[in-house]
Amino acid sequence: MTDITPDRLLCEVLKSARKEEMYLYVDKRHGIADVPEALMERFGKPVPVMTLLLTPDKPLGRVKAADIMAAIREQGFYFQMPPAKEAYLLDLYRAPTEARY
Repeated sequence: MTDITPDRLLCEVLKSARKEEMYLYVDKRHGIADVPEALMERFGKPVPVMTLLLTPDKPLGRVKAADIMAAIREQGFYFQMPPAKEAYLLDLYRAPTEARY
């Protein structure tokens, strides 16, 4: 899909206007051209966040840069979902609190 070199990629990061912590990573030169229409409908209007020069060993927060580069190379984009909520945190929120003195 893209003619990127295996050791680096100029990547644009876009966030979803609809869902917090949902991101698309795309080749800066191609933009969202390779992203399926159905995904874009779910994603909503893309909001540019940053441009990164990715290398396979670049440290990132939740995913390996090499995985992002491979996905862009194979399908034209990398889609990052929001992190799963911890079940026990939801239970703490639902549980009634009692004052202890």
